[in-house]
Amino acid sequence: MMAKEKLLLIDGSSIAFRAFYALYNQLDRFTNSEGIHTNAVFAFNNMLDNLVDAVKPDRILVAFDKSGGTFRTQLFADYKGNRDNAPAELLEQLPLIHEMITLHGMAHYALQDYEADDIIGTLAKEAEAAGLVTTIVTGDRDLTQLATDTVTVQVTKKGVAELEAFTPAHMQEKLGITPRQLIDVKALMGDTSDNYPGVTKVGEKTALKLVTEYGTLDNLYAHVDGLKASKMKENLINDRANAFLSQTLATIHQDAPIAIGLADLAYTGPDIEGLRAFYTRLDMRQALAKLPSATPKDTEQLHYVVLSDKTLDQLPATSDPVTFELEMLTDNYHTAEMIGFFIGTANETFVSSDVTLLTLPAVQAYLKAHALSVFDAKRNLVAANRLGVSLPQIDFDVLLASYLLNPDQNSNDFGQIAQDHDYVLPFDVDVYGKGAKLKVPDEPVLFNHFAQKAQAIRQLRPHLTEDLAAQKETELFTELELPLAKVLARMEIAGITLDQPKLLAMGAEWTTTMHVLEEKIYGSAGLKFNLNSPKQLGEVLFDKLQLPVVKKTKTGYSTSVDVLEQLTDANPIVQDILDYRTVAKLQSTYVAGLIKAVQPDNKIHTRYLQTLTQTGRLSSVDPNMQNIPARGDGKQVRQAFVPSHPGWQIFSSDYSQIELRVLAHISGDAAMQEAFKEDRDIHANTAMKIFGLNRAADVTPDMRRQAKAVNFGIVYGISDFGLAKNIGITRKQAKTFIDGYFEQYPQVRDYMAKMVTLAREQGFVETLFHRRRYLSQIHSRNFNLRQFAERTAMNTPIQGSAADIIKVAMVRMQAMLDAHHLQSRMLLQVHDELIFEGPEAEMPQLATLVPQVMDSAVSLDVPLKVESHFGPTWFDAK
Repeated sequence: MMAKEKLLLIDGSSIAFRAFYALYNQLDRFTNSEGIHTNAVFAFNNMLDNLVDAVKPDRILVAFDKSGGTFRTQLFADYKGNRDNAPAELLEQLPLIHEMITLHGMAHYALQDYEADDIIGTLAKEAEAAGLVTTIVTGDRDLTQLATDTVTVQVTKKGVAELEAFTPAHMQEKLGITPRQLIDVKALMGDTSDNYPGVTKVGEKTALKLVTEYGTLDNLYAHVDGLKASKMKENLINDRANAFLSQTLATIHQDAPIAIGLADLAYTGPDIEGLRAFYTRLDMRQALAKLPSATPKDTEQLHYVVLSDKTLDQLPATSDPVTFELEMLTDNYHTAEMIGFFIGTANETFVSSDVTLLTLPAVQAYLKAHALSVFDAKRNLVAANRLGVSLPQIDFDVLLASYLLNPDQNSNDFGQIAQDHDYVLPFDVDVYGKGAKLKVPDEPVLFNHFAQKAQAIRQLRPHLTEDLAAQKETELFTELELPLAKVLARMEIAGITLDQPKLLAMGAEWTTTMHVLEEKIYGSAGLKFNLNSPKQLGEVLFDKLQLPVVKKTKTGYSTSVDVLEQLTDANPIVQDILDYRTVAKLQSTYVAGLIKAVQPDNKIHTRYLQTLTQTGRLSSVDPNMQNIPARGDGKQVRQAFVPSHPGWQIFSSDYSQIELRVLAHISGDAAMQEAFKEDRDIHANTAMKIFGLNRAADVTPDMRRQAKAVNFGIVYGISDFGLAKNIGITRKQAKTFIDGYFEQYPQVRDYMAKMVTLAREQGFVETLFHRRRYLSQIHSRNFNLRQFAERTAMNTPIQGSAADIIKVAMVRMQAMLDAHHLQSRMLLQVHDELIFEGPEAEMPQLATLVPQVMDSAVSLDVPLKVESHFGPTWFDAK
């Protein structure tokens, strides 16, 4: 028996709307180089790929609503009249979605005076008559009325990522009705989304009950006089006309006069090269990376030599850079399985799945004698160190170069980066699979992958080098980022020792504190409940204790920190709950989390992400060591970080107010520069101006706190609304503070205006070291996105320059440690702070060298200021 043909019908208008809002919070990320938004295109595209894989359809149509009214608006003028106009950022993407659908080999269609629902209903009926099996995909539950034994309606949940399948059986189980009865349910309850009335005071629950009991709307009204006297009976009688009007409006037509039929819907498969050009134009890198190569994989086998102790003599001496990669299966290269390596020259690639070959003297000598081009220098350095192998000759890193050229494109996926730079990879970039499917392929596939990657790195190097020069970033790459990768590798390899017994003892104390707080909270509430359940907590606070409701969510009352902080004066239980959450986080994040991260050497080896942030700041993962609290109760966690040898100390040195000092330099503001040159308290200095004081002695701690918020808020382009919220003052007061600030530092205002203008003119801003950040949203029609881009233009040169300065200090500090042959070593970078460990006898020398190097990392018009401390733990060194 032949399998039935499959038809896929997609409610394009509904899915486009849901796709847009699924990624609305990331609207600024999804734009191409021309500033065109792509969030809806991206999500819609992913859904198409997933649907084709899941359904494997023979025929496809994507139906859209036509602009203007329909026969329903002729029947009821207010039909859908409550809806706002579609956002401009969505409207600009609809033609792109239509183009993308065509390139996917699918038909799309719209019909004047009818909705997409009616097109879908008509084709579903035709398909059923022709014996096809139909899948409908929509974000609108109204289409579930079309479900039959051969028609399944898939309704989106949570954006477009999940679907719920509605069949007649599922509707009976879920709602207790047949699909066609949904029409009469809607007739009675109306529809707030489509804006038709139904019967007054009849909601979904009552409508379902009436339809279940009477079967149809006609039968209900045939027996309406027999209903017992009630307000509902009155409403049914009074709103009879509305009920039958709503029934008509809710009914999806299955006989719309469409000029398209099943014969026109054959799925032809995607136009790969057309999609490649489309994705390239829209900067859709992930979609590009998923496309099959232009050349079939089975004809793209490159020649390679399997390296062994018998083929070592074939490694050729060359003056050209050699490509190298030590491949691992997962991200954490401190622990990941090493699955092989390659060494590539201009004419040959040598491959192996036996990483122990790298330890052979001949291979080590070869790697030390040749300049190496790699993808991710730090990853290779750390992994090679696990084998006892050093790679001193790395002089090019594709990952770092790509990141500098455009920090927005901060993927660490090789295939995606190659596509970003117009290199079409002739191999499957997902050769290892993903998630649970991650595995090492057979050696022929693995080795061909190695050969292709070696060739790609070799060919990308000259293009990336040329682009770095064009953007004046060659020095940033060769003198800062690449040397820093080597410094970070040494830091990660060194790791920092964790005193586990001490940390577990802290955890035991926090557990006791949590139990005390729990009992206190239960006593105040008058019952026991799950403190970690927002739903139960909300019911206790707002239903039982009757606290004022601040905010509601789709699932109930909001119990977020910002909500609870507004209620601390309403009931003592609120502060106890906040305290409980604080201690619970300390327990889970900084006890359980850190203990889990300890490796067999009793150390934590974090990974620094050098190519993640758009400002150039480093991030830390596995675990995040930059997130260890520096103040409050959580600061004591630092007591558990200790030197790795007896008689050693932890040394800490950090920049004081580095971003404000950078601002003083970049803006050229004379008053701010003078304050720093005279080593005045910059926050007290600002407080004097905004509060109209003549003496620093008159500045109270609270005034200084507010002035500090202004100083750092200005750096981030804060508004009067944001400042008012941050420090608990009125918006009018906040505006007065900001105006006072700019009156004191007028050239800061000029600098900010200049940066916004510059960003508009050239599309990017730079740090002092020529690190670029592109700002595609600077011309956005969306006010919020445009304002965010303007704030970013003001802030990036400051924050990015501060990040660059500490990177310079790290590179120079490592050189200084080596030059002085010190045992002391750098362990961590935490934003503006560097942490070292070393023998106690070297502490005086560090106390001189570290500030000296950090102070002189860059020459500014104001002095840099460094504060240093040391002690037996990280806690004592701060």
